[in-house]
Order: sequence, then structure tokens, then C-alpha cells
Amino acid sequence: MHVRPISPAALVEELADRIAATPAPARVRVALDGAPPARPGDLADALIDPLRVRGREVMRVSASDFLRPASLRFEFGRTEPDAFYDDWLDVGALAREVLDPLEPGGSGKVIPTLWDSVIDRATRAPYVTVPPGGVLIMDGALMLGRWLAFDLTVHLWLSPGALARRTPEDQRWTLPAYARYEDEAAPRDLADVVVRVDDPQHPAVIDR
Repeated sequence: MHVRPISPAALVEELADRIAATPAPARVRVALDGAPPARPGDLADALIDPLRVRGREVMRVSASDFLRPASLRFEFGRTEPDAFYDDWLDVGALAREVLDPLEPGGSGKVIPTLWDSVIDRATRAPYVTVPPGGVLIMDGALMLGRWLAFDLTVHLWLSPGALARRTPEDQRWTLPAYARYEDEAAPRDLADVVVRVDDPQHPAVIDR
């Protein structure tokens, strides 16, 4: 294993090059996986313009818009780590409405959002077509090891100490879920690209 320091800007360019190298007309499904303090959404947003410059249309989706209804998420309480790990993300909906239509020969029609967890109501978002050669970029947490059909997976890894330090007090109840994720899913072994982000301004790619 080799740890390779890289600047945030260079990381974006490296990932954009790798994604854009996929031959057209294949659609590319990219997961940026990491706990909220790792800022996977920021990296996802940063990739949009570089990919468009490289001639690839981009669809941005957040796994947080595919949570299950509150009645299911909070069945065992609002701060239950195992429920957070097992029951919050609507894996079936992500596969059915976003990832499977982008398979080779698929319709390309995806729903960008499904459920507004703040008001606990369906978003009723219309279908959007990802054209041939388009790129889906999805950010979220706890996504790997769930048999979701991604073409490239990037795991933004925080050491346990950094994750604990950077997790807000009102979210610290989630820490056991992330520890379980490390133990059971082993995202650093599953991901195509692993980036250590203990210091977000000084990331490092972990080359295997």
C-alpha cells in the first residue's frame, strides 16, 4: 500500500480523467462514498465542470434524497445506529430508479430525487434522461457493500479519530454505524479509489 499526497484540485482532475476515459457511448455510474465530515458532496460538485469540459454530460444525485420514510427509519428511535446502518437508505429505490436504467441497453431515464426527508414526503421529481456517454455522480454515506451497480467507486476515508473529531455533537450517535461499516463492509477494500481525508485540504490517495 502506498499513500500518495495530492492537492484537492489535482484529485478532481485525476478523477475526471479516469471517468472521462470510459469509452462512449457507455454511461458511467460513479459513487463518492464517505461520512458527511469527509464532504463527498463537495467532491461530487467539483467534478461537474471538469467532466463537462471533457465532453461528458453529468447528472448529480445524492443518496440522501433516497432515504426511506420516517416511519421506517425511526421505527426503533431517531438515534439508533444499527437502524441508521441497515434501514435508512432505500437501496431498492436507488437501484430501480437510478442505477439500473443506466445499464448498457437501459432507458437512461432516472429520478434525481425520491424522498424529502425534512418534510417526509415524496418529491415527485420528474424523470430525467441521462444521454449515452453521460455520467451519474452520486454522493452519500454507507453505500458500498450493498450490491449497488456502480462503475467506479471512490471512498473518502477518515481515520476513526478524525471522524470522531469532525462529527458534530448531535450526530455522534452515528459513529458506531460507521465503525460497523468499516468492519463489515470494508469499504477501503471494495472501493476502486480510496482517498484519506483526515485533513480535507491535504488529501492522500491510497494506492493498492
